[in-house]
Amino acid sequence: MNTQREQLIQTWLHTTLQSDQFEISFLAGDASFRRYARIKLQNKTYMLMDAPPEKEDCIPFVSIDEFFDRHGVRVPHIVAKDLAQGLLLLEDFGDVVLSTLLNDETVDQYYAQSFKQLIELQQIDGRDHLPAYSYEKLMTEMRLLTEWLLPSLNIQPTEQQLETIEQAFDFLAVEATNQPQVIVHRDFHSRNLMKIENEQDLGVIDFQDAVIGADTYDLISITRDAYVQWNAERVYHWFELFYNLLPSSTRESRSFEQFKRDADLMAIQRHLKILGIFVRLFERDGKSGYLSDLPRVMWYLLEESQGYDELNDFMQFIRDVVMPKFVVKYGNYEVAA
Repeated sequence: MNTQREQLIQTWLHTTLQSDQFEISFLAGDASFRRYARIKLQNKTYMLMDAPPEKEDCIPFVSIDEFFDRHGVRVPHIVAKDLAQGLLLLEDFGDVVLSTLLNDETVDQYYAQSFKQLIELQQIDGRDHLPAYSYEKLMTEMRLLTEWLLPSLNIQPTEQQLETIEQAFDFLAVEATNQPQVIVHRDFHSRNLMKIENEQDLGVIDFQDAVIGADTYDLISITRDAYVQWNAERVYHWFELFYNLLPSSTRESRSFEQFKRDADLMAIQRHLKILGIFVRLFERDGKSGYLSDLPRVMWYLLEESQGYDELNDFMQFIRDVVMPKFVVKYGNYEVAA
């Protein structure tokens, strides 16, 4: 532990809170060089974000937090900040992550609330504040599959197979950029939403990668969550619920069938990316916690791609070449009855 850094934090908190009677307890975290600590002063608590500027840039977080906060998105209020030293004091949302509250009885109510908040987020014009989820970015993400998953299975695609893969990626990226473009959180799922005491609105965290992209993206993140699975009938019911909340102008030129197709194709793009990311987290960053989620993500990909002829050749490659080795190395996903 860097005692110089600890000293700096103590001094800054002392000045900011105008008291030295605070307690500080660091939380276990998964984020790279960012650390979080709960600060307790009398009967009030805050969250400290410690992001050493030479390792972490917290400016994107701050600018998006402040922009969202001004527009009524339920993000943590920033109580104090020192960007030069990489220190932020934030409102404390507590410890109750939505994923811990979800079950067959509660999920509909919580998801309905999250959809309402998503629609509100999508009404904000963020084009001057956020980068575009561009064709290039979407392609780069999907190529994580070829850069990380395939090598981890010792698969070297032939020229013909590579062409098939790239054609599928191109099709998906074009489809995504043709959808209505809105603010996209990019990680809007049950581990990044929090139940705040005495509040109806869910707290939204981990939004620093927000972009302007397809309006189905965040819906997919939560309903086809990489960490939890619901039956297809229920998911399509949620799609319908969300579709009916969209502005009438968006629905006029887009039937529910078209919306469902948009959502499925967006989900495929996202799950291709996640397959690559989860392998990279293990191979490059030594984080093995996501490997057990890989079979679920692959199951999603196989399910979602059914009925989309444009992806037939690519999915044939996945089934024939990738799946035999994938199952041996990462296992198979057993669908709950």
